Amino acid sequence: MTLSIARWPRIMIPILTSLVLPACGPAETTTPQPTATVAQHTPAASEATREPGVFPLSEPGPYHVGILRGVAFDDASRGGREVGLTIWYPAVTSQDPAPEGPIPDATADPTGAPYPLIVSSSKVGFVFAPHLASHGFVVVGVNGLDYYIPWDQNLIDQPLDILFALDRVASAPPEELAGVIEADNAGAMGYSFDGYNALAMSGARIDPSFYLAQCADAPSMDPVLDPFWIDYYCRMSSEWGQFSAHAGETITGSDDGLWQPMTDERIRAVMPMAPEGAWLFGERGLAAVDRPTLVIAATEDRDCDYNREAVYLYEHMGTSDRAMISFVGRDHMMVFQPEMVARMAHFAVAFFGFHLQGREDLGRYFSQDFVAQHDDLVWGAYAGE
Repeated sequence: MTLSIARWPRIMIPILTSLVLPACGPAETTTPQPTATVAQHTPAASEATREPGVFPLSEPGPYHVGILRGVAFDDASRGGREVGLTIWYPAVTSQDPAPEGPIPDATADPTGAPYPLIVSSSKVGFVFAPHLASHGFVVVGVNGLDYYIPWDQNLIDQPLDILFALDRVASAPPEELAGVIEADNAGAMGYSFDGYNALAMSGARIDPSFYLAQCADAPSMDPVLDPFWIDYYCRMSSEWGQFSAHAGETITGSDDGLWQPMTDERIRAVMPMAPEGAWLFGERGLAAVDRPTLVIAATEDRDCDYNREAVYLYEHMGTSDRAMISFVGRDHMMVFQPEMVARMAHFAVAFFGFHLQGREDLGRYFSQDFVAQHDDLVWGAYAGE
């Protein structure tokens, strides 16, 4: 049976202005300090088959794309909290010509089922999910997740919403998608506020002592922090007991002072883009990262500060199977630039295709050799001119 051919246009960016509001860490603080760059990667670096400048996986994949809205579950363990979902998936259509964009309630394409699952917020899903679904993934986005200022209980609630969504589509998928979702073989991705959520899925553990020490030192840091950023990160430090109680003993209980990771063994690879979380996890908490991780970051990002967030996070991750691709000269707003979104989508298809679909041939498309072909990309941390 041949695959249906996706006819929808290249990646389009919806108007998601609040996605890139400054909901990430300070641009001025000198702590925590990054260490020397370590660039490690599992796929064997091999010659890319395309000429420099081409991102072949930014082209639509072989599937039409369906979209299912209005899926909702209640989390009884959290007081009946409603978790609504939007789901994108490989689909078939009898329409000729095929409609552009995802097809509401389309019949799932059984050709390659079950398809690996990728979880995120719906907000980030609307940017990347149709493209990923065209390449043979099911993407489950949690509705209603958004940026928040300052740090607050969303640091717990949003990752738990995503994990609950994973559990529900694994145990009780929508009838239309029965047998379509390979939930035991999942990945997580996110951008900005949702980059933190993806990072939380990596196995990272919150380090209360590190966080509280950072906040205690924040007013005397050199150079001086803008009061906005101190408030953004540290307002909840004065209510840490309440924050801990909200997280609950299952997360906070431990023998080593670190909280338990907010993840699931079914999540096998994570892709945080423009992430934050350095003050919350610290070196010890990041050492617990234990699954393949690809960090995407912009060197001029001042909202989720490139050095104090992305570089620090990447360089302290405990997993040896980690990679970081730096977009030189770009800033936090690159998620609104079609060319940059296409590049990020290319890397997402390559990374998740390698780790979740078993496509070893895709390893070269997010390898050091491939990145080196592009003057405005750097493998690992960018040291400047």
